Amino acid sequence: MTEEIIETPVLGPYFRFTNEAAWIAEAEAAGFFVTEPETGAKTLQAYTSDHAIDVIGIISEGGKWDDNGNEIEAPTMLSGWHVNALGSLPDWKEFEVFPNLPYRIFFS
Repeated sequence: MTEEIIETPVLGPYFRFTNEAAWIAEAEAAGFFVTEPETGAKTLQAYTSDHAIDVIGIISEGGKWDDNGNEIEAPTMLSGWHVNALGSLPDWKEFEVFPNLPYRIFFS
């Protein structure tokens, strides 16, 4: 008999930053970006043994489209830049939000 693995959702923490630039500044200050030596490009280290970061960005709700994909009713854009994160995190209490119905969640 094989054992069935049932994944359960991990609820939070969820964060909303003012915009993408504010998120990047906080993530850089926390050391979540590394600089590539050859190119100087900065790369988000989203998944390590210490933390997991799911950058959602802008969240939209609602909206209607016809069968051809043409917009009939525009979606509503929620304010801010949204990020889910787990593990060793900085003190981001000022950015933490508590959605009734999260847009995305982690499973473990």
